[in-house]
Amino acid sequence: MHTVWVRLNAVVFFGLTVLLCLSILAALSKIGHATRHRPIIHKLAMNKMKSLKNHGGVDRALFSFDMHADMTPAFHWNIKQLFVYVVATYATPTNPKNQIVLWDRIVESTDPPEKKVLREENVFVKYGLIDQGAELRGTEMELSLMWDHMPLTGVLYMGEQEEGTASKFVLPTEYK
Repeated sequence: MHTVWVRLNAVVFFGLTVLLCLSILAALSKIGHATRHRPIIHKLAMNKMKSLKNHGGVDRALFSFDMHADMTPAFHWNIKQLFVYVVATYATPTNPKNQIVLWDRIVESTDPPEKKVLREENVFVKYGLIDQGAELRGTEMELSLMWDHMPLTGVLYMGEQEEGTASKFVLPTEYK
């Protein structure tokens, strides 16, 4: 005859095993979702350059941009939220590839459908574009939209705007 503790141990670990199996099945259900269901990015472009200054030995650029993106296709039953962010990518002689986050937002799965469509007009960057040196003048910038899928269970994974669809612009050659 088994004691109460042995029986309790068997019930608890059976429950944990079932929970583990269900979590694995849930994680497997999202395989391939990121490639088939991508957000629709209608527009992401610089609107207006506010300033390009050298401050403390580093260049800093501040500007606004326009964005229209429908994040709804990226959601499915296992996604809790998306962390959406705009990234500026550029190259300098010192660093061949620089990526800086300029703006971000969290889009929850419980948000109403109209909040999952991001329509931003003339929105000012949250985080300034600051270079390690004084190499921003005349540099070509590329703005792209990226997002992190945060599932209820399973692995966190990233998505990004398709290659070649990012908007490009050149910063002024003089400080402004």
